[in-house]
Amino acid sequence: MSDTAFEARVAALAARLGAASQRLATAESCTGGWVAKVCTDRAGSSGWFEAGVVAYSNAAKQSLLGVPGDLIVEHGAVSRAVAEAMARGALAATGAQWSVALTGVAGPGGGTPDKPVGTVWIAWGLPDGGVDAVCSVFAGDRDAVRAASVAAALEGLLARVPAGR
Repeated sequence: MSDTAFEARVAALAARLGAASQRLATAESCTGGWVAKVCTDRAGSSGWFEAGVVAYSNAAKQSLLGVPGDLIVEHGAVSRAVAEAMARGALAATGAQWSVALTGVAGPGGGTPDKPVGTVWIAWGLPDGGVDAVCSVFAGDRDAVRAASVAAALEGLLARVPAGR
C-alpha cells in the first residue's frame, strides 16, 4: 500500500482536528514513524500535528514515553498495557489532545505462539485522558503488516475524533 492510499484518511483527520483546534501525537514502534510520515506528508499539517516519537527499543519506550519497565517485563513490549502506556506517554510528553500508539511484530521473525507475526496493538489517547486499545493480527509480509497497521491507526482516529459540527 502506497502512502497515497492514506491521503483521504489523513485529509479527513486534518479537517476534524483543524476545525476543533486540536493536535495529534504519534508513538510508534513497529511502524517506525510511518503514521507520522503520512500525516506530515499533507501540507498544513503543522496546524494539527504536534509530534511523532519512534520508540523502537524497550529502552526508548521507557525514556521517551515513560513506559514503566515493569510493564514491559510483565506483559511484553507487544501488549495492551504497553500500547496504552505509549499512548498516554505521547500525550504527556507533547501536550497534544489525541495520540495513537503502535507496537507489534511486523516480521518476518520475532513471532511466538502467543504473539505471531502480524500481531499489533494500537492504542488511542483521548482528550479526556482515556485510552482505547485493540489488538489485530494482520496478514502478509513486513510491509503489508506495517501498512495495515497504519491504515488501522488512521481509521481508529477517524472513528474517535468527532466530525465537524
